[in-house]
Amino acid sequence: MGRLHYLLLCWFLTHSAFPQTQSLPLYQPTSFKQDWLIAPVLQKAGVFQTNNGKELVLANGLISRRFRISPNLATVDYQNLSTNEQFVRSVRPEAVVVLNGKPYNIGGLQGQKEHAYLREEWLDGLTANPADFQFKTITVSPVKPYVNWKSRTWTMNRNQAGGKEVTLAFTSNLPELQGVEVAVHYALYDGIPTLCKWVTIQNKSSKTHHINQVINEILATPEEESAVVGKPEQMKKPQRIYIENNFAFNNAMRYDLSDQATHWKTDSLYTSQVNYNYETPCLLEVYPTLGVGVDLESSQTYTSIRTYELLSDSYDRERNGLARRRFYATVTPWTTQNPIFMHLVSTDPATVKNVIDQCAETGYEMVILSFGSGLNMEDASDANIQKFKALADYAHSKRILLGGYSLFSSRRIDDETDVIDPKTGLPDKGAFFGHAPCLASQWGINYLNSLKKFITETGFDLLEHDGPYPGDVCASTKHPGHKGLDDSQWVQMEMQKGFYRFLNEKGVYINAPDWYFMDGTNKIALGYREVNFSLSRDQQKLLNRQNIYDGTWEKTPAMGWGFVPLTKYQGGGPEAVLEPLSEHLTDYEQLMMQYYGAGIQACYRGPRLYDTEATKQAVQRVISWYKKYRPILNSDLIHLRRPDGRDWDGILHVNPTKKEKGLVMLFNPLKTKITRTIKLPLYYTGLRETAMIRQGEGKPKSYKLNRNYEVEISVEIEPESYGWWVIE
Repeated sequence: MGRLHYLLLCWFLTHSAFPQTQSLPLYQPTSFKQDWLIAPVLQKAGVFQTNNGKELVLANGLISRRFRISPNLATVDYQNLSTNEQFVRSVRPEAVVVLNGKPYNIGGLQGQKEHAYLREEWLDGLTANPADFQFKTITVSPVKPYVNWKSRTWTMNRNQAGGKEVTLAFTSNLPELQGVEVAVHYALYDGIPTLCKWVTIQNKSSKTHHINQVINEILATPEEESAVVGKPEQMKKPQRIYIENNFAFNNAMRYDLSDQATHWKTDSLYTSQVNYNYETPCLLEVYPTLGVGVDLESSQTYTSIRTYELLSDSYDRERNGLARRRFYATVTPWTTQNPIFMHLVSTDPATVKNVIDQCAETGYEMVILSFGSGLNMEDASDANIQKFKALADYAHSKRILLGGYSLFSSRRIDDETDVIDPKTGLPDKGAFFGHAPCLASQWGINYLNSLKKFITETGFDLLEHDGPYPGDVCASTKHPGHKGLDDSQWVQMEMQKGFYRFLNEKGVYINAPDWYFMDGTNKIALGYREVNFSLSRDQQKLLNRQNIYDGTWEKTPAMGWGFVPLTKYQGGGPEAVLEPLSEHLTDYEQLMMQYYGAGIQACYRGPRLYDTEATKQAVQRVISWYKKYRPILNSDLIHLRRPDGRDWDGILHVNPTKKEKGLVMLFNPLKTKITRTIKLPLYYTGLRETAMIRQGEGKPKSYKLNRNYEVEISVEIEPESYGWWVIE
């Protein structure tokens, strides 16, 4: 491209883009002065123009992201408005796509000399690379729901996230890319310091383009620490920007160990960094590690993974956990669904109907036909469907929901179906679970179709899916759903996520042991070792409370499930189970109170919920108590003291918007009665001067908060028992 052509291009881009931004409202920088985790943020997300239309701004009072739009578009400013913290030290492309084996920048500006920081006066001197995709148009719209969610169960937040969505369109001047249009999408949400970013590629040409990789976010951020020596894996990654994407798997029950696409890399352009070998991890790139590997046919559109970015204002673990939990409750509101369910170990119609009746009598809301019950959703025959439709109809007549369990992974089908190990070329034990079917095999395609048919025609309300696709690759070239090794992971992930969105949009609740929350699943395990449920009931009580305490730092109570073996599970003798229930009523009631008191549903797995009138009344009491305090028990959770078997342990629920501002659950694991003075941190209740606190349904007492928004209460707890207190 000649110099004159380049100047004419820059003139055209400058004069064609500015009118788009000049029609937007002028940006008036304002920041929310209160604590967004306590007070509602009245300012809505907006799209603005500044600097005489040369710049585009996304802002919601909590964060702002600013783009220079000429001579090409690039992020030049990204701030947490509460702290004034800056997350851009160096300008980078908006994205990178690798097409037909060659990388192309999407937007971006070049010419920055110093990459430790960025000065405003440098921006006018930055230039565009003619070989990059060039910014073309802006489209602004309200945030569109990613999942058209439907709920049939109790739900804490029934509102889809609001906000503004911006689509930035780019095209290339290179002959080989004519007809290829790339769009960078941003969704900025109301009320939380979070945005979402993703990329689409539309092929309007007549030829096929191979997509090797898409890097949908690139941020050159300030480093978290300066170390003269040290490898990237030894150094801290930036802590005040939390990244989550919907490409996560490995059954860790935690996002940070499941993430497969967030990469903190070194920055070779940053030559003034302290690290002697330029190995500071301060360049964020988000992309699937193994790539995409798909062909984009003419008239097709590809959509990348979605990257969610939450800007933090603290290094405090509890506060950052609260922020993440608010993020989930806002952006994925289906994770606030929390039906009361039990796990039934039989599909005998008489037994199922009996348990449905017990659920209706005690206040339970859902029956899950458990593993080992005999349920086979892969059998989509008319006879099987009619059998379970009749049971679902009976459950619905009693206002009870019905669903069941299906195993996908950790099983061998046959040589034609199982994933092919790329190292050996054989269907051997190269999968995550040893053996596993390929979801894109004909068997896998039939499996999904059978489950869709079974669930749709029976009217089932829940799928508990064991071993969703865990990221296995498959070297087969004979499976109809994928072409070979390169596209096998991407294709199977897309099939799995599409299946969950399909169910979510039909109102089907989804328990799954992998991190598919962004694509519609409702609940995952708290995290536990299964064989622990063959230990004694005394051990289980304390271990369960540890699981609850540890599993709720990042997940909301509604996002995790626990387990209570009413009958034998994974071994163990009579000391491990609750049956006969009437003979272990104290343990049964405490296990329920531990879970329900944390707002967490457990899989009460057995043949029944009660065996005597006394057992029935105990279950009714707990469920009635839980339903009375359900909003506060499903609210944010503050960790008071981790269970250690040596002294009290406890948690505190908080919600400044409810009548009950807090609810405290305290436990005494000792064999003697204890009297303690407990300090309660009430900052997140929203209370500032005084708090009315009552034990159980007793008379409230007034407490004055200290300067740290704390109160001290004196408590007595009976041996191996619990107590609860309400804060108003």
